[in-house]
Amino acid sequence: MGKEPIFRRLLPYGKMPQTLLIGGFAGAILVGTLILLLPWSQTQGEVGFVDALFTVTSAVCVTGLVVVDTGTAFTLFGQTMIVFLIQIGGLGIMTFAALAYLMLGRRLSLASQAALHDAFFQEDLGMEFRKKFHQILILTAGIELAGILFIFLALLWRQVPVGPALFSAFFHSISAFCNAGFSIYKDNLIGWRDSPVIMTTIMSLIVLGGLGHMVLAELWRHGLSRLVKSMPPASRFFSIHTRVVLKTSLALIIIGWLGIFFLGLTSAETTWSLKLSSALFQSISARTAGFNSVEIGFMPLGSLFLLVLLMFIGGSPGSCAGGVKTTALAISIAEFRAKLKGVEQVVIMERRLPKVILDRTMVLIRLSIMWNLLGVFLLLVTESGRPGVGFHDVLFEQISAFGTVGLSTGLTDKLSMVGRLWITATMFVGRLGPLTIAMGLLPAKHIHVKYPQGRIMIG
Repeated sequence: MGKEPIFRRLLPYGKMPQTLLIGGFAGAILVGTLILLLPWSQTQGEVGFVDALFTVTSAVCVTGLVVVDTGTAFTLFGQTMIVFLIQIGGLGIMTFAALAYLMLGRRLSLASQAALHDAFFQEDLGMEFRKKFHQILILTAGIELAGILFIFLALLWRQVPVGPALFSAFFHSISAFCNAGFSIYKDNLIGWRDSPVIMTTIMSLIVLGGLGHMVLAELWRHGLSRLVKSMPPASRFFSIHTRVVLKTSLALIIIGWLGIFFLGLTSAETTWSLKLSSALFQSISARTAGFNSVEIGFMPLGSLFLLVLLMFIGGSPGSCAGGVKTTALAISIAEFRAKLKGVEQVVIMERRLPKVILDRTMVLIRLSIMWNLLGVFLLLVTESGRPGVGFHDVLFEQISAFGTVGLSTGLTDKLSMVGRLWITATMFVGRLGPLTIAMGLLPAKHIHVKYPQGRIMIG
């Protein structure tokens, strides 16, 4: 009798979409950790539980931060498991659950469908859910296969043997599209930066993976409508969500590119073409992926701070990327502009934004700032006593983990046990989003009491 009230109290949590997403990611991380601890996953058996947990969390949360070298610490089986976990994390746990159910011919529960809607869709699709879901899987597979082909051919041109070239193309194409930033090379992609084909392919995969699955689907439909004139005219126009994502993403890429170029890279970039290409690559990679074609730790402080801002913003909703998202940035700028002008309506592209979206955006940004302030404070306590570790290293590491980016100034493998556990938790929060976790742990309570108004001085 005593257990029944507790069960009833916990039952609503289990039916919430947020709880399903949190539980799915946590379960995948636990299983992946156990797999990487197996003897045939490691080359020398020196990767302990915390390092395996860190690596798996980084893979499932598509971050790319590593405390051990992926290419030397893990066997081919271990590396294959890492890229499989990256794919799971990139598409989302609920996607693979839905795929399994569809293959078995079973229907998803309403809560599971709601979780998928939260992950990918901006509107209620109703009967089109199955069609849209298949479209996402086909687009993902097609883009990743194209990436594998281009990288593979470029590696063959560089006289890399067929077997290693194929696996490297497979690993890096999935890692790039899922915005993971994992590499099997010690210097990440610095050794490839003289290959325009490989770097352009990686950048294209990062951008496409960071736009969001529904934006990709809309771009695909838009392209088909241009080719097939018999398609309905409505499919020729982008939704406001897609327009905001595309314009904000393009603006951030250009601002980051020019900012990094003028603020400076490292002394190794000696030619103008290398400076321009490296600045563009880091601008694209910093918001979502975490690949690096330069030594991040040797960049000027101004460039590092710009990278921090880009990492905090992140990619777009429904994508493989973390951060507060491009749409949150666009909404907050629009609201700030409206407040300055004294206008009640917040308008983007001649469309009024509902109050619920404005409220969720502000809560998301505030939760993100609070989490990162706490993280920076904690890491300053646990890590700043180490030689050569400054405030900028701690700030960069924290925001990189939260934005699921994976760039580092060199602090990651020096982290203490407490620091590694905190960064692991931050990657988890960053991938799911602080708002999703807060809503999952603290369900809304409806209060029917209206309190009297009070005034407090400000400014």
